[in-house]
Amino acid sequence: MDSPLDQEQARRWLATALAEARAGLGGGGIPIGAALYGADGALLGRGHNRRVQDGDPSAHAETAAFRDAGRQRSYRGTTMVTTLSPCWYCSGLVRQFGISRVVVGEDRTFRGGQEWLAGHGVEVVVLDDPECAALMREFIGAHPALWNEDIGDE
Repeated sequence: MDSPLDQEQARRWLATALAEARAGLGGGGIPIGAALYGADGALLGRGHNRRVQDGDPSAHAETAAFRDAGRQRSYRGTTMVTTLSPCWYCSGLVRQFGISRVVVGEDRTFRGGQEWLAGHGVEVVVLDDPECAALMREFIGAHPALWNEDIGDE
């Protein structure tokens, strides 16, 4: 993780997370997707927010991708790619397991803990992707109560 992430690579990885976000929306859930990539660039795991589908408040996209990756000897050098800035819960997961980098599709809708992560040595790359932003904007417009529940804003 010595060199900064190439923007083209980051966008290719974001496409995986975006496909997961669309799958979540298609399944009646919140359109947030994530993927965990190894230091060698291999896809380790992917997932989407399943809070609604599973009735599980901890079923966030980053958690799903992390679980899908299975047990790793170390998370050093890995990259969590997410369509939306990670919440405090998912930011804690990144710190707890030493994930080195977070790629954020968009942070206009929600900023979460990305500044905290950066302040603790995690490389944070914000792509400001218009498709990620539009997906969240449309969802929030159609389901404001569900969105407020998801972010803990009653």
